[in-house]
Amino acid sequence: MSEAPPIEVAGSAKLPLGMTPERFLRSYWQKHPLLVRQAFAGFSGPLAPDDLAGLACEPMAFSRLVVFERAGDAWDVRNGPFEETDFASLPERDWTLLVQDCDKLIGEVEALLAPFRFVPEWRIDDVMVSYAVPGGSVGAHVDQYDVFLLQGVGTRRWQISTDPDASLDFRADAALKILASFAPTHDWELEPGDMLYLPPRVPHHGVAQQACMTWSIGMRAPAVGELLVDFAEQTAERIGEDLRYTDPDLLVPADSAEIDAQAIARVRALLRHAQDLDDATLQAQFARFITRYRSAQQTAPPPVRIDAAQLQAALARGAVLYRSPWSRYAWQREGRAARTWFAGDSWPATQHIARILQDHRQLDAAVLGKLAASELALLTELHNAGHLVIDDA
Repeated sequence: MSEAPPIEVAGSAKLPLGMTPERFLRSYWQKHPLLVRQAFAGFSGPLAPDDLAGLACEPMAFSRLVVFERAGDAWDVRNGPFEETDFASLPERDWTLLVQDCDKLIGEVEALLAPFRFVPEWRIDDVMVSYAVPGGSVGAHVDQYDVFLLQGVGTRRWQISTDPDASLDFRADAALKILASFAPTHDWELEPGDMLYLPPRVPHHGVAQQACMTWSIGMRAPAVGELLVDFAEQTAERIGEDLRYTDPDLLVPADSAEIDAQAIARVRALLRHAQDLDDATLQAQFARFITRYRSAQQTAPPPVRIDAAQLQAALARGAVLYRSPWSRYAWQREGRAARTWFAGDSWPATQHIARILQDHRQLDAAVLGKLAASELALLTELHNAGHLVIDDA
């Protein structure tokens, strides 16, 4: 077994990971934790605690309050949206406010994802921001996905365990999935600008040492069960009702109520046939799945549709197209062409426009340049579906 690489490195403006993305992916990604001191020197974040509390009061935000009651060693989890009065009654210590999807709600937060796009965009889930008072925590736990924990204002103590035999059993009496036992192998205090990367299933525990904010860039890692359910539903629609259980080799059974081995063999062959997906079908099914948002929020079409000529005129007078924050985007090659995917729906495209949509969150005449008729038509369709929002101000 090769020796683990250094667990702590120094970052810089040019190398926030303390190394090239290529080396990070090769040596650490889904393999080893990494603490990067001053990955983003001077980082405080575009949200203040009051801003986060305001977001937690919005119906569109997925927010939680986690309060630890020391006297009874108990955890209380409250779900938002909250009222301002909910915060006034909180104790002076031992609570945390968490708001997910802050990148969908605040453009300045979405901009924080740019340094992390060495990972495929469809793998990035969200930016969750937490505010904690002294002692605030969500308990020792594991995540099922990769996460970058970037420290904003204040300090947080992080303990992790790299013991491969560490217990992952949860407490049965807690509202959260808190580890029943936790024996850290590493212990650090993170200051503003420090960042901790954790692969999936690494036990960790963070506790605020003073009032602090932590920015969690989480990756999307769908469970196999999720994929199977989604693929099964899509496959069922594709094959219809014609493919059915058959038994032309049926023999008189020894017991008419018995489900015998021959019946199970027929079922196995039938399901194997139903799951036999060619590459194009598998690509389409996965792209449809991975670009759909995990929550209930959906992109809404605009109240007024436009045509290609109207869009071209708007761009000519300085309008900007923004990608809807709720529209996950990905694209696939189709020979020399491409297929673009937004929130589970697809459109044929050129590879040229597919890459522009990937590389730019804001599209104007300068970025788009001279467009083919099919590319202008695609942008028009995406606007009319709500995936691109026009700002003609």
